[in-house]
Amino acid sequence: MRVVAYSIKSTEKEPLAIANHKKHEITLISNSLSAETVFYAKGKDAIVVFTDDDVCASVIEKLADLGVKYIATRSTGTLHIDHIAAGKHHIKIGNVPHSALMPLNLEDLPMALAIETINNLDNWQMNRCLGDACVCSKSCDRLSEPKQKK
Repeated sequence: MRVVAYSIKSTEKEPLAIANHKKHEITLISNSLSAETVFYAKGKDAIVVFTDDDVCASVIEKLADLGVKYIATRSTGTLHIDHIAAGKHHIKIGNVPHSALMPLNLEDLPMALAIETINNLDNWQMNRCLGDACVCSKSCDRLSEPKQKK
């Protein structure tokens, strides 16, 4: 999967590289996502954002025009993302579930965020549901139990 990760801090580069294991083609940039920096997503399948990124409706529309299908946030919260606009453009959103961070200390946080973010990219690439990390309506048919034949 081709990905651009916005708002990357120096402490996040190594954990993301280790968690990724060269599975995804990820461009790491320190710039935050905004109307002025959305062009970095051209030709990408997904973007990775953080809480300070501007993922408003107009930016999401531009992302959709650039072909982005997925937004992964390196946070548990998703209030910085316009869910309605993402849904309108069929862009899926994934976050880091609270449960993934519960037993951690502050030193382990960058690696845990990286692992969960890459896990979301992996699942999207394999066309799998994200489970607890899914921020959509959870209405996909993959969540349903297969019906038993009688």
